[in-house]
Amino acid sequence: MAGRTIGVIDGRADTEAGPDASLVHLRCTAADALSNLVGVLELVADGQVRCSAATRRPFAATVALVEDALVGGDYYEREPIASFAWPLLLQVGGLARREGTALELTSRGRAALAGPSYAALGALWDRWLTSVSHDELSRIEVIKGQRRSATLTPAATRRGAVAAGLAALPPDAWTQVGELLSILRTGAPRLAVTRTLMARWRLYIADAYYGTLGHAGPQAWDVLEGRYALCVLLEYAATMGLIDVAYTDPQGARRDYQSLWGADQYPCLSRYDGLLAVRVNELGAAILHDPDALPSLGLPVPRRG
Repeated sequence: MAGRTIGVIDGRADTEAGPDASLVHLRCTAADALSNLVGVLELVADGQVRCSAATRRPFAATVALVEDALVGGDYYEREPIASFAWPLLLQVGGLARREGTALELTSRGRAALAGPSYAALGALWDRWLTSVSHDELSRIEVIKGQRRSATLTPAATRRGAVAAGLAALPPDAWTQVGELLSILRTGAPRLAVTRTLMARWRLYIADAYYGTLGHAGPQAWDVLEGRYALCVLLEYAATMGLIDVAYTDPQGARRDYQSLWGADQYPCLSRYDGLLAVRVNELGAAILHDPDALPSLGLPVPRRG
């Protein structure tokens, strides 16, 4: 995922931005996503990928190995995002299975490694959308109370809402994250993290009484649904190559939470706060609108040595 520094002005990536423009990193992800899929499958084939048997999450040593295998590394140094996502994606996509804590390739994984194709990324996206084994909201660690029963909507329903929001964007055009969040907030299907408005009172920051998100009113949407969407976009949609992303350092990038009780102690609410703009690329447009076009995409295919 090779990156370069650009400016984002009025929702578009602009490499001619002046010195007063906010500098961000741009990653065009489609071709790198297929190379990264091959690289992580190779690590699995070599027996180097290990994950928790209870949670499926990769161990720290595995995250470091995966980061080294990624084209251009992860989005940030010392903050696993793509390197955390890939071992999970291989499992939910049926490309790898656990034997104890070690992952090994399935027949589907061996086929993807032997003949890499963008159709494999499309299939991976489809299987991840309906997975029930992981909830991305858990990656927003500052939000507590997530395990309380009858609190959260199904993760698959939320993923579907974000996917529908992406499908509503014009392909090959930069869209500010704020505009996409507005679509997810008001469009159909509407993105909702909690089952009811009352369920928001069970979620909190710092303190279960003073920091409950029930006190936040409409602002709670930015904290819950907004941060969930940022995670899905950067950690999964961009990692699987559907969207190109423009992003900056998450610390200080968003200030929509700092008036909440106890939240001012955090320089950012999530590792995804720096996401500024997205662009549905050629691969994303095919996956979202015309999967039959995937075999004919004019994108590079990594060689197997």
